[in-house]
Amino acid sequence: MATTQAPAHGGASLAGVPSRIDPEDLATLEEIERRILWLSTLIVHHANNVRPNADKSKVGGHQASSASVVTILTALYFAFLRAGDRVSIKPHASPVFHAAQYLLGRLPEHYLTTLREFGGLQAYPSRTKDPDPVDFSTGSVGLGAVAPVFAALAGRYAELHFGGVTSDRFVALIGDAELDEGNVWETVAEEAIQGLNNVIWIVDLNRQSLDRVIPGVRAARLKALFAGAGWKVLEAKYGSRLEGAMNHPRGAALRRRIDAMSNEEYQALIRIPDGAELRRRLAGDADVSERDAILAAVAETPDAELRSLVANLGGHDLPRLLEVLAEADAITDAPAVVFAYTIKGYGLPFAGDPLNHSQLLSAAQMEDLRQDFGIPADDQWAAFPPTSTAGRWCSDAAHRLESTATAAPPRAVATVPNRLDLRHSQLTSTQEALGRTLVRLADVPAVGERLVTLSPDVATSTHLAGWINKVGVFAQEAAADYEGGAQRLLRWQPSPAGRHIELGISEMNLFMALGQFGLSYELTGQHLIPLGTVYDPFVCRGLDALIYGLYSGSKMVFAGTPAGVSLSPEGGAHQSTITPSLGIELPGLVSYEPCFGREVEWTLLEGLRHCCDREHGLSTYLRLSTKPIDQGLIDEPLARFGEEELRRQVLLGGYRIVDRRVAAPHLPLADTVQIAVPGIMVPEAIAAAKALHGEGVAANVVNVTSADRLYDALRTARRAQLADAHRPLDLGHLATLLPSEERQAPMVTIQDGASHSLAFLGSVHGVPVVPLGVDQFGQSGSRQALYEATGIDTGQIINAAFLALDLAGR
Repeated sequence: MATTQAPAHGGASLAGVPSRIDPEDLATLEEIERRILWLSTLIVHHANNVRPNADKSKVGGHQASSASVVTILTALYFAFLRAGDRVSIKPHASPVFHAAQYLLGRLPEHYLTTLREFGGLQAYPSRTKDPDPVDFSTGSVGLGAVAPVFAALAGRYAELHFGGVTSDRFVALIGDAELDEGNVWETVAEEAIQGLNNVIWIVDLNRQSLDRVIPGVRAARLKALFAGAGWKVLEAKYGSRLEGAMNHPRGAALRRRIDAMSNEEYQALIRIPDGAELRRRLAGDADVSERDAILAAVAETPDAELRSLVANLGGHDLPRLLEVLAEADAITDAPAVVFAYTIKGYGLPFAGDPLNHSQLLSAAQMEDLRQDFGIPADDQWAAFPPTSTAGRWCSDAAHRLESTATAAPPRAVATVPNRLDLRHSQLTSTQEALGRTLVRLADVPAVGERLVTLSPDVATSTHLAGWINKVGVFAQEAAADYEGGAQRLLRWQPSPAGRHIELGISEMNLFMALGQFGLSYELTGQHLIPLGTVYDPFVCRGLDALIYGLYSGSKMVFAGTPAGVSLSPEGGAHQSTITPSLGIELPGLVSYEPCFGREVEWTLLEGLRHCCDREHGLSTYLRLSTKPIDQGLIDEPLARFGEEELRRQVLLGGYRIVDRRVAAPHLPLADTVQIAVPGIMVPEAIAAAKALHGEGVAANVVNVTSADRLYDALRTARRAQLADAHRPLDLGHLATLLPSEERQAPMVTIQDGASHSLAFLGSVHGVPVVPLGVDQFGQSGSRQALYEATGIDTGQIINAAFLALDLAGR
């Protein structure tokens, strides 16, 4: 990471980070720092105490947590950052971030009064909902911290494959309490991110969480963990003034005293208002010579200034921060982490108070602060005059952050074909079909080259071997081939040209990586289409990261496979049951559960089209299985509908794979029952329908390829009715699957998962529903034994159909 040369001072902002900062420039930056502290504090104050609050509920905001990083954000946005840098801001620093963006001219003034207001500034930075430019959403602690790491990996991948990118460095400002989150350490130790030399983390080490002061020994342990994982560890511990006192001929004693001091004692020390008492307490209970040395080191500091000297930590000292950022920028072989020692609430009356996390300044304290900072009473939201030194500095900083790089256009939706015309074995699973489809996709012009797969050490067991053999495994540097070109079933030879990324066994890392690769166009200027594979039950293990990616607007595809108790030998620990519900409920996601190879092909291609639609596209979830399916079962509906119409219905959410009007036209309409079933369980439903036909029951089977799409159609229809009671009911594709002449037919739903996930279909026409599904933990056994134990076997489907008819009074 190279450091650019700073221009001469004199009102121009720094274009890089010099080793020494000119006193005039420092004075300007400190003026900006004070204004940011004032504005961020006022933003929270106004939201809580000035703006009308009809709800009478707490608005919230974090004045203390914001104050601890004011100096850091001043150093970043007004000196260190340059065009192409992507930054993640710790959640509780949202007011500081918005204040900085306002001074940079990137946020209109009227938004400053809208913190936590509908349509206004979000509680935590949001790239999809905030009005100013947010690179990474934060809020669920730990996730925003690691997002820039995987974005940097996406940038490195894109650069090695396609050349230029619009991104440069990836910076994360994180709270020290975020390091309690396990996902942080899963990322830190991830082998795939080693060597990313454009990643810089800045830890706001204010040593306070919500409820307490954190023990001091923790910082040393954290630094050791980073170093052990191959990160370069730097610190901004003491500021320039305190370092000056420590460098006094007898200052070593002062350093020893503060180094050995507990966090609790230090927090109490810096809150002592009386200088003489502070001096006495600072000397401590050491022997006479040590006490004399400590007092000698601070002898030239008046009592009135001693408190600010002792509180002069590196995270609040612009010269030291700029120096350590320059050191981090110069590292060329590893990610860097900077521990910036700060004081929570720095510059505010409750600085260092162990319980200041949610405290707010009173109106009187705000007035005192306004006067101290020289803010006009009639213009409290004022930015700097454009012709002032600080105003010119802000303007120059904003100009420096503007990128002139042009992003390559994303792949057009039309470049993704509607079908690949693959041939599948007579008996094959949807997981096998995914593997075959990917191999063919590798050769599709303009699309295949942009497709990158990721998996958490399950590539071969989720049928990615053929894809890997064709496109290779990605690594930032080529690995030595110790096999000497020998014949291998799996050609695992990492190189920069590879298009599969193998992660460690961490589903959190998988979904964080997928989410950031799915934002590659917006963050790096290169369009990547990420596809991940994961064992379906462990979608839940990475759920927080998946939700984060969806909330951030990412466009990705992932396959959860194998799914359900159909994975019978593996037992309850590997048998997913709630994932069908997730597919319906998660915003920004469309889910499919295909049965046949053709359906896998069509739904996957639709997912890729969504990834190409950068404005309206969604992420896609394919719930797949290793259960072999007779591909001949699709022949009759394929002949009945034709391929294009069948594909259309598959993408809309389902089709009648068994239609009583074709399969049993002689049976009376009054004895109709609907059987709705997704992917894995279609063969059992078809077998049950045939048996029911023999019993005189006119059974239909609806192959529900996407319960998500069908529920969306129902929800849209009901909301339209709520908006206009006189509007004709439009059920969309549901009207095709459940035609009006069958509106009285009761229903049976079958799911290799939670039974409730399809029960909503009965509400389309208000008919009785008998929902079958897996509502208990499974165990090892044969597939048939598991089906019988959970009540989703063919016999139980038949019984449920008769019960449904009884409930309907037939």
